[in-house]
Amino acid sequence: MTKQKQAQLRKEVMPYAKSQTKASIIQLCNTIIPFFVLWFLAYQSLSISFWLSLLFSVGAAGFMIRTFIIFHDCAHHSFFKDKKLNNFIGTCTGVITHFAYNRWKYEHQMHHATSGNLDKRGIGDIWVMTVQEYKEAGRWKRLQYRLYRNPVIMFGLGPLHLFLSANRFNRKGAKQKERMNTYLINLILAGIYCLIGFGLGWHVLLMVQLPILYIAGAMGIWLFYVQHQFEDSYFENESEWDYVKAAVDGSSYYKLPRWLEWMTGSIGYHHVHHLVPRVPNYNLEAAHESTPPLHRATTITLKTSLESVKFRLYDEESKAFVTFKQVRDRLRNTAASSHTT
Repeated sequence: MTKQKQAQLRKEVMPYAKSQTKASIIQLCNTIIPFFVLWFLAYQSLSISFWLSLLFSVGAAGFMIRTFIIFHDCAHHSFFKDKKLNNFIGTCTGVITHFAYNRWKYEHQMHHATSGNLDKRGIGDIWVMTVQEYKEAGRWKRLQYRLYRNPVIMFGLGPLHLFLSANRFNRKGAKQKERMNTYLINLILAGIYCLIGFGLGWHVLLMVQLPILYIAGAMGIWLFYVQHQFEDSYFENESEWDYVKAAVDGSSYYKLPRWLEWMTGSIGYHHVHHLVPRVPNYNLEAAHESTPPLHRATTITLKTSLESVKFRLYDEESKAFVTFKQVRDRLRNTAASSHTT
């Protein structure tokens, strides 16, 4: 795609990069209100059955994901026209989702600016090693990477890391405004947890709040993971890296059932989002449908997305993700050929 065509592609999407106050308010209402209603029903159901309560918790977790999409749009200043209002709603939804708003906003902006750039990995993205890097790594680093990419660790322990560690502390070098925002969210959360614990009982935190956080966290990690970790995803070194190619070829179109698309705030149109981050979530589908070149983006479904779990290393030679087994077999074949020679 030439630079002229890239510019034209972005130009075609730009009309959708406008927030609509009415649509944003409606989304706030049909997201935040159901979340608290389901949370209350999960609490009330504890007196009947934990499993009934868990059913409501699963529903609340879904609306927490939808709340995170609002949080996400606020970080891009795309949910409302006013920057201060975006930051205010972003901080409020940061309390609900347990994410440090200003810290996450910085890291996510870095993710957008460097996605698919092999020379600028490490901030706001999934840890990806190339085949060559893995070959040259020591045993300890290989073990770390294998554990990190293990589904049990990533989706099992990952949510706990997100909520208990990653978003509770400031990153090194954070400015005062970012640090104060993290402290504020932590303080509000501590107050809320004390109110629930002393007012409703500490068991409520364990049997209602924890399942909601855990399920939402695992779902969120999965969504972020699969939309960049597909077989022919785009990765290039700095000298060859291109923003538009990284957006369209390095982000998938996650085609979900309509109800899941609604619950996840249409984030499945990830290629559109990376191309023009200022497009609010409720305009992503329209932007995709009205822009034919975007229809060529890699499309994954619920079924095919499961294959992404096996992709662990990026092969710069084949320009594709490969499995540990493929790399292991390749090394064995190379060793056998060398021995024969």
